[in-house]
Amino acid sequence: MAAVNIVATGESGGMTEETGSGFSRRSFLAASAFAGGGLLLDFSVSAAASAAPGQPDMAAATVNAYIRITPDDIVTIQAKNPEIGQGVKTMLPMLIAEELDVDWKNVRTEMAVLDPAKYGPQFAGGSFTTPMNYDPLRRAGAAGRQMLVAAAAQTWHVPEAECETTPGVVHHKPTGRTLKYGALAAKASKLPPPDLKTVKLKDPKDFRIIGQAIGGVDSPLIVAGKPIFGIDVSVPGMRYAVYEKCPVHGGTVVSANVDAIKALPGVRDAFVLKTSAVGPAPFAGMQVGALDGVAIVADTWWQANKALEKLVVQWDEGPAATQSSAGFARQAAELAKQAPTKIVRSDGDTKGALAGAAQTVQASYFYPFLAHVPLEPQNCTAHFHDGKVEIWAPTQNPGAGRTLVAKTLGIPDTDVTIHIIRCGGGFGRRLASDFIVQAAMISRQAGAPVKLLWNRKQDIAHDMYRPAGFHYFTAGLDAKGKLVALRDHLVTFGEGNKFNDSATISPTEFPARLLENLEFGMSAMPLGLPTGPLRAPGSNGLAFAFQGFLDEVAHAAKQDPLQFRIDLLGAPRVLPTPPGPFGPAPGFDTGRMVGVLELVREKSGWGKQTFAKGTGLGVACYYSHLGYFAEVVKATVDSAGAVRVDKVWIAADVGSPIINPSGALNQVQGSALDGIGAALGQAITVERGRVVQTNFHDLPLLRMNQAPPLEVHFRTTDNPPTGLGEPALPPVIPALVNAIYAATGKRVRKLPIDPAELKST
Repeated sequence: MAAVNIVATGESGGMTEETGSGFSRRSFLAASAFAGGGLLLDFSVSAAASAAPGQPDMAAATVNAYIRITPDDIVTIQAKNPEIGQGVKTMLPMLIAEELDVDWKNVRTEMAVLDPAKYGPQFAGGSFTTPMNYDPLRRAGAAGRQMLVAAAAQTWHVPEAECETTPGVVHHKPTGRTLKYGALAAKASKLPPPDLKTVKLKDPKDFRIIGQAIGGVDSPLIVAGKPIFGIDVSVPGMRYAVYEKCPVHGGTVVSANVDAIKALPGVRDAFVLKTSAVGPAPFAGMQVGALDGVAIVADTWWQANKALEKLVVQWDEGPAATQSSAGFARQAAELAKQAPTKIVRSDGDTKGALAGAAQTVQASYFYPFLAHVPLEPQNCTAHFHDGKVEIWAPTQNPGAGRTLVAKTLGIPDTDVTIHIIRCGGGFGRRLASDFIVQAAMISRQAGAPVKLLWNRKQDIAHDMYRPAGFHYFTAGLDAKGKLVALRDHLVTFGEGNKFNDSATISPTEFPARLLENLEFGMSAMPLGLPTGPLRAPGSNGLAFAFQGFLDEVAHAAKQDPLQFRIDLLGAPRVLPTPPGPFGPAPGFDTGRMVGVLELVREKSGWGKQTFAKGTGLGVACYYSHLGYFAEVVKATVDSAGAVRVDKVWIAADVGSPIINPSGALNQVQGSALDGIGAALGQAITVERGRVVQTNFHDLPLLRMNQAPPLEVHFRTTDNPPTGLGEPALPPVIPALVNAIYAATGKRVRKLPIDPAELKST
């Protein structure tokens, strides 16, 4: 069960329309007649000429979204960004449909193919889809409405000001005449498009679609088991492929019994792919190429996967074969005794303030490597023919995938076509393109279209892992219990002063900018495994460490942990933030964080309840991906140390409006459950350079009977809306471990939670 409460306030702040929306002054709307009669609206992000009326030239248009209206009043809206379960295939068309003023039951959505010249950026990651598209797509819809009104006014020979719309219909107010959009579409398509900067947007109080709980457009197909995922793709003449790589990342093939494999039932081909020329480079992030391996191509995937059992490969495992989780822990402990190799932030005199503190608190925190483990393992269908390749991929980052495939195969980007297929989960793993490159290479070698599908063991053994982190904290309190200094030395992975993907700490990490004396330092250890972003990258580990330690500091100061955070935030103000990946970013608003802390205090009954021994409440707050979240967890620990999460209260400020409350609730609850699952039982460990875990028996996902009720409250403020795929995850983990402390008096400073350390008998 879940409760959703929207609490309105009159606050202001956050991103400006110009810097936060992604809208460019060069943006404009191109209109053309759709084949068969109708209106086609192309929302462009750079200058391009409109196609001549009746002669649409979609290939020449530069667009990032478009609308098709046919004479039967059906409106088809292209969804340009990958759908990985975050609901954008529903949410983005809602924005356009609202301002176009159509009835949602007449809207159809289609997934766009990759065409960056036409659509602009097409990716799913970082919870950027909402802030980048909220204003531009509304303007695209409003422009379409304006053109339909103009067409009706010309038809009736009346001023446009005398016309208005209701869903799908233009009305002439003085005479009561009406025309449906379908009847006006052909005429509207011949009109010049309006300037997007001047189109009139609806007053939010008049929204009919935005703010309504609308189910996912693909949900009926998913419930019915329809083939809509990458794993379901089938093309004529397709064969099935598996690809075996060295268990130690970066290892190379010395020899393999491919001739014996070719003789097995159903096997069409088996071959070694040497890929060192396009393999991974240090700190290349997620976009590393295919690794050396052995491909098996068969009539069915079962035959190909069974043939793996007979495959014998001699590998050159390389230097990473000496690495292990135990070795990393020993190295981290030694590095912690030394000065950090990199100072990320240094304010005031931290050393002096700690030396003069009335009380100091020290603790070390550890979080492990994590795998993404989407339920749909990595897969891709590719057909290389006539020097070109066509790809059907469940990818979060199709543009980067196309670039990598073109580079690997030595062909122009324009000779790579990528169809964006719905993903069965992504969580950051499908930002990488290694599986796409592998499918393209295998298809070229096999001379046939192939569907490459990893088995679960391969999916876990060859991930782009959330990097582990070792934090060594020291805090200083004055005689009144006020926090006066904080130091953190993070030991993680990289070489020298270069750190692996998602293994860094920001100079603005909370509570930076709130303390006069603060130091963040980092040191690196070499790592053979590739790392990359996992849902709420960086934040998913940092929140556990920082919010867990701050809870310790609050208790050492004999203060209420929730009020301690409010006092630390201080007076409402906006603290500047460095530019993000897409330009200027809004500052950190201390008032908004205080707001969600106060809201979650109210809704959870914080400080007003007493519990039996073994049950307690924990709190944490965190700002990530432009979202402000405070969460309270109620947890019970039995005498054997087993942890049960009884309930979670979540307070969120992600601006307004909440575009689709149904999708928003799903994302917030799903993120929190993801965090709980990771905390209770997930870790990737390394021995002899290879991942130990092989399947869900030793990398357990959260089970249904472990999922607690989650009560979600949105505190709407006068700030632009932002994404919800990630920011609810980080605070739930520290809130859980803080609840365990309240229940048992025992601190959890190492993940995943070990029941053996919580036993009371």
